[in-house]
This record gives sequence, C-alpha cells and structure tokens, in this order.
Amino acid sequence: MSERTVREIAVAAKAASRVLAPLDEAKRNAALEAMADAIAAAGPELSAANAEDLKAAESLSGEDALSPSTLSRLKLNKAKLQEMVEQIRSVAALPDPLGRVLDATELDNANPLPGGSVDGLHLQKISVPLGVLAVIFEARPDAVTQIAALALKSGNAVMLKPGKEVERTAIALVDVLRKAVAAAGLPSDLISLVLGRERAAEMLAMHDAIDMMIPRGAKKLVEYVQANTRIPVLGHAEGICHIYVDLAADEQLALRVIDDAKLDYPAACNAVETVLVHRDIADEFVPKLAEHLSRRGVKLHGDSEVLKLTKDATPVADWSHEYGEPEIAVGVVDSLDAAIAHIHTHGSSHTESILTEDAVAAERFLREVDAAGVYHNASTRFADGFRYGFGAEVGISTSRFHARGPVGLDGLTTYKYVLRGRGHVAGDYRGVAGRSFTHRKES
Repeated sequence: MSERTVREIAVAAKAASRVLAPLDEAKRNAALEAMADAIAAAGPELSAANAEDLKAAESLSGEDALSPSTLSRLKLNKAKLQEMVEQIRSVAALPDPLGRVLDATELDNANPLPGGSVDGLHLQKISVPLGVLAVIFEARPDAVTQIAALALKSGNAVMLKPGKEVERTAIALVDVLRKAVAAAGLPSDLISLVLGRERAAEMLAMHDAIDMMIPRGAKKLVEYVQANTRIPVLGHAEGICHIYVDLAADEQLALRVIDDAKLDYPAACNAVETVLVHRDIADEFVPKLAEHLSRRGVKLHGDSEVLKLTKDATPVADWSHEYGEPEIAVGVVDSLDAAIAHIHTHGSSHTESILTEDAVAAERFLREVDAAGVYHNASTRFADGFRYGFGAEVGISTSRFHARGPVGLDGLTTYKYVLRGRGHVAGDYRGVAGRSFTHRKES
C-alpha cells in the first residue's frame, strides 16, 4: 500500500466508494462482521505490533518524549482489543443511514401529457454517502477500527494517516481489515493507509478526490489541517469542558460527577478542565472539593478566591488551557450569568455541565450555553458516540455546520434530491396561464 502515491490511493478509494455506495445494507453489514471476526482472531499479531510502537515511544526523550496521556492512548491491551471488536459489531447493528427519505414534497399532482396513470411530480430528499474520508490521527489504535466501521456502514471509503508513534499498529490493523473486506467481496481500497508526514500535506491538496478531512489529535494538528486545505474539515481543536456547581447543587452528587468527569479518563477531550462554583456555597464546597481531588491525586489550580479557601491550589495560569492530565482549574463565580459568560469566553464549545437541583437554573443553562453538548447533573464524559448509541464515533465536532458533537453515521452522510415526473418541464409553470405547484408535504 505504501508504495503507491497518495494520488493513486485517493483515486482507488474514490472508485471503491462508488462500488460501495449503492450496495444494500446486508452486504455492508456482512463486511463489518467479517472485520470484527478478523480483529478478534488477530489479537496476538496486533499486540506484537503495538508492543513495538510502545517500546519505541517509551525510548523517546526531551522534546520528542510522549506525555503519559499519549502513551495511555497508544497502548492496545486485551480489553481495548475486545472493545474494538464490540464497537464494530455495534455499528453493524445500527439502522442503515443510507437511502432514508429525509423529506418528501409533491410539486404537482397531475401529468402534463395525456395517457398513463396519474403520478404527478414528486421530490424526495434522500441520504447518501459523502464519498472519501481522510483521517489523520495520533496515538489511537482504536481510531482505526472505529472510523473504518463507521465509514463502511455509511457507504464511504476511508484513507487513514496515523502518527509515527502508532504506525506499526496501524499497519497491522489496516492489513487485517483490508483482507477481511476483500474476503467479503468488497474492494480492499475501501480502507487504505497513508504513511509519512510529508504525504499528509499531499492529502490536504486533493480536494478533487477527498470529500472530508477528519483530524483527530492535538490542537496543533487540527489547526494545521484547518489552515492548509480546501477540503471540508470535521473536528475540534480543543476540549475545554466546564462544570458549573450552582448554589442549589447537591454536594455529594457534585463531588461524584466532578470526580468522574476528571478522572475516568483524564486524557480524553471530554474530561472536565474547569469547575466553576457559585460564591454562596464556595466557603463550604471548595475546601471539600479540594480535599477530595487532592486525595485522588489531582493537581488543583485556583483563582484568588479558591487560593484563600485551600492550601492545595496554585494560581491558574490560563483559563483556556486543556490539561489532559489529573489537573483541574477551579474558580468562584457570582452567578449563573457569570458562569455562562466565563464558559463562552474560555470554552471550546465542546461539552458543558451544570450541577443543580434548581430546575429553572438548569433549563436556563441548557438553553443559553453555546456548546455541542450541554448537560444537567451529569459527567462531561458522556460526550461520546458509543455512549450516545452511535456505535462508535469518528470524532467530536464543535462546528455549527454539517455535524456537531460526537459524529457517528449520520455525520458521514449528506443528501441528494430525487425528482420523479411524467414529462414535466419547467416552462409549463411560467406565466399567468402556467401550471401551479402544489408543494404538498408527503409522509
């Protein structure tokens, strides 16, 4: 695969996507089941390839050294392998995203020509694949299977560009998946691999062959992709998530939710990075939160009010910083309005949560906060395609266009308009004596 040029890979992927797009759901699901079986059977070779990646990564030092959170994402253990298999199967079990009638309108209920049955002129809006997805990702072996499964189910081909730290694992995974797809009677070029940093730049220039770029990685990677391509980009640069503890919050509920949101997986983009506490409960709640987080090994950063209330905190250097580690910023705010203003100033439009027993305050927060996900009395860690019932996700989008939040099958489709007539022509509807449109919505 790597001997082909990026152009050749992209052209082959486009051709494969056109073979896949019209296939019925049963054939796509059969290929997904074949992929799941193949991954389950290839555990030893995949683990061996990943062990090589881990060994190389752990030997890096200085500026090249990987953070503990990155090393954690890179590791492919038995539990993660099993989860990858289950995610592929869960995608296969999802409803077919293709060929759905999103809208239907009768434009005319009569035929312009004599003879034949009266069918009229009918317009449908129908879901179809995007075409070719190109995904650049860092240190996430499970991204390969998640994205490949979602792409195939939604009728798309996918080109995968892994970071150098995960190349050996990605090569092994893609080889297994290509063989499984071919054994199911589909083109192996539905899943392809692009290696090398310089080849990523070539991908970004192929707006004639690639339909969507999806960067999954650090802020620097996402911003580079967004600034260097004419291809539509789906993704988010940062995951700066907040939890606001309202004056009507249940204290034990708040400690439980914050603990999960920070420590369930600190490296995840949906981990909480900032907790805002209402001033009226700060004197009592902040010391308890600081003690709880300190006991759990979390490094605390606070504003001037928090620093007065606990000895466990250091000053916040940047409210717009994504820690990705067991670290958290805590601040005191005067009101719900102040919390919302802080979130809009420093947040990344990812996921925000309010903890309160006040239904009016909760509804205001859910209505007014501008983010891809807004929660009440729940951990930000729920911002995930698998947890949302999407089977898996290709990533989180903070864009307001096309797709937002965890992106599953629907986010990998677009639509086309299908018009069926009986010799209808636009000229018949022009002028005083012209025919009239009915524009009647159909079920």
